[in-house]
Amino acid sequence: MTGAISLRAATDADVGAIRALTREAYSKWVPLIGREPLPMTADYAEAVRKHRIDLLEAEGELAALIEMVPDADHLLIENIAVLPRHQGRGIGKALLAHAEQVAASLGVTDIRLYTNRRFVENVQLYLRNGYAIDREEPLKDGFLVHMSKRIG
Repeated sequence: MTGAISLRAATDADVGAIRALTREAYSKWVPLIGREPLPMTADYAEAVRKHRIDLLEAEGELAALIEMVPDADHLLIENIAVLPRHQGRGIGKALLAHAEQVAASLGVTDIRLYTNRRFVENVQLYLRNGYAIDREEPLKDGFLVHMSKRIG
């Protein structure tokens, strides 16, 4: 990553920006799967209240986010979204490292996430960063790949 970056917790005031960022980040997948991916239709007003969403700002703009759901024995990464113009700069990898710090601070050693099997570059990113495929399950017109990583 280059340039100044910062990370902060999302607030209710960020809901519109979160929705816009997620829609832009996931729009490239619509032609591939023939529908909007689930993060494009999520209720972010509710998510900001119930989940931990951390926003990454780069070069003075909201560039990415990570949405996490803490549980008693693991941390679930619900969503990672990076604006297309900021992709390929290591932001996704940095957000995965941030999730490891959050998990450690919560005292859990297991991080879980899931993605569409057809999002091959996402699956590869997670594999390169130490995640393993646990299982696949049918989802609408495709398959959901469940992945996890032990830390600590």
